[in-house]
Amino acid sequence: MPAPGELPAFHARLKEELTFPLAWGISPVRDFEEWRRVARATVEELLIVPCQDGTPFAPEFTDRSHTPYGTRELVTVSLTRYARVRGALLTPRGSGPFPAVLLLHDHGSRFDIGKEKAVRPWYDAALLASAREWADRHFDGRFVGDELARRGHVVLCLDALGWGERGPLEYAGQQALAASLFHLGSSLAGLLAREDQRAAAFLAGLERVDARRVTALGFSMGGFRAWQVAALSEHIAAAASVCWTTGLKEMMVPGNNALRGQSAFHMLHPGLARHLDLPDVASIAAPKPLLFLGGEQDPLFTAEGVRTAYARLRAVWSSVGAADRLRTETWPGVGHAFPLRMQEEVFAWLESATASPA
Repeated sequence: MPAPGELPAFHARLKEELTFPLAWGISPVRDFEEWRRVARATVEELLIVPCQDGTPFAPEFTDRSHTPYGTRELVTVSLTRYARVRGALLTPRGSGPFPAVLLLHDHGSRFDIGKEKAVRPWYDAALLASAREWADRHFDGRFVGDELARRGHVVLCLDALGWGERGPLEYAGQQALAASLFHLGSSLAGLLAREDQRAAAFLAGLERVDARRVTALGFSMGGFRAWQVAALSEHIAAAASVCWTTGLKEMMVPGNNALRGQSAFHMLHPGLARHLDLPDVASIAAPKPLLFLGGEQDPLFTAEGVRTAYARLRAVWSSVGAADRLRTETWPGVGHAFPLRMQEEVFAWLESATASPA
């Protein structure tokens, strides 16, 4: 038997059997729009969690205050029929409607803060020390959400299940939560995907928001969520993913974090690999503008996995005449982080991707 964390001896054969037959260019479907429909329907089915489009959002706005850039408030919404979720909503000064960013927080095995990882918690002084420590560790001390609002974007950042006010979840509890949801015919990753879809719809429906210019941005697990929601939501016009891009086979190597269970369950849709590779799922978003940035020294993703994903993504966007709408970059000297210089690149790209339509 393999030691804990090791792959079984036959894993190489299982890898070889994964041919991703539904991938664009391999699938017998030759019309891209039809392929998008079929591929997305397959992913939607494998989310397991049913779509909750009929559930009223019923938003409640509280803790509103003014800032030099505009206003900030907490909003509580029904993302599914099972739970109401609270998030931070930032609005710039002006009359609007404004471009908007669905800001998706990371995992990081830190659960006492969720939305506070990206937005300064003006509503709870007790969380400020933790939030600042996280911003210092991963974002060069900047609260990314506050900076986006200062630059003219409406920003929505909600707690995912297990984080912040919906937790805190303990590290070992993730596997138990995932197992419980599987027993109940549900899925932790599917629930996260559905909630992100609903959050995108809520954000796009706000009067203060220009529904044509809603984007998604995330770091680490948030980066996975960003390209996933771009693929699964028509409300997302563009997305930027930081430090979460790889081919599945290249990720499946001994010692990889994704093989430990626990945090992997937030990004694991059972059976999906029998149809699509990870970059194939992201490709459902084509020809939307997408930006993928990674760190050359990121220990969580192999260089081969990143190269494989980037090549696959470029092939898809090029095949539909949209090569100029995709950027894939690996930054020398950067690990698993979202430093200021990378943030500036993303902010400039978001402004270009959400320029007012003529």
